[in-house]
Amino acid sequence: MSDNFVVTIARGYGSSGRRIGKQLAEMLNVPFYDRSIIYMASEESGINVRLFGEADEKVKSGIKSLVTDKYTGGVISPDSPGFVSDKNLFNYQAKIIKELAAKSSCVIVGRCADFILAGEPNVVRVYIYAPMEDCVKAVLERKPMLTAKEAEKEIKKIDSYRSDYRKHFTGREWKSFDNYDLCINSASLGVEKSAELIKAYLATKIK
Repeated sequence: MSDNFVVTIARGYGSSGRRIGKQLAEMLNVPFYDRSIIYMASEESGINVRLFGEADEKVKSGIKSLVTDKYTGGVISPDSPGFVSDKNLFNYQAKIIKELAAKSSCVIVGRCADFILAGEPNVVRVYIYAPMEDCVKAVLERKPMLTAKEAEKEIKKIDSYRSDYRKHFTGREWKSFDNYDLCINSASLGVEKSAELIKAYLATKIK
């Protein structure tokens, strides 16, 4: 990764983690990546982007969270029957993440990037969370057609997908503090101050 730095952001649904990541990237004047990674992985692999979208941050209903298919690096060759498997879709996203990190400093939201880049120098791993009532409020601002109860149900469902996805491909618990360098309650600080806090931490850690 040479002298590049990377900030990875894992986030609870409704915690404004994506907005914080985008704000941080603008502050640092570096590229910002989130779902765009699946389009890059599709282009590089030749696998239909629809398949990446279907598996994005969740595992198929038949895969239980206690089952793991831990990422170990590399991709499966096109002539293999597992070429379009969930595992290989994850592998290609991981490949893109490593290439982006090697290319330039950046901010990456989601995709288990903190795990994929584990052990690399100059990586700051952040987890953004907020109390349920604040997450519900954020979701309702984007989706006013929902009731508060429906918003809470959606938050729990998406967070469950993300938890199962991470457990399946990394073998680690999504909300475990030892996955991260910095955990932030975005409801306490708001988007801009949360981004400023990460920037200050980055400046302290990477000199």
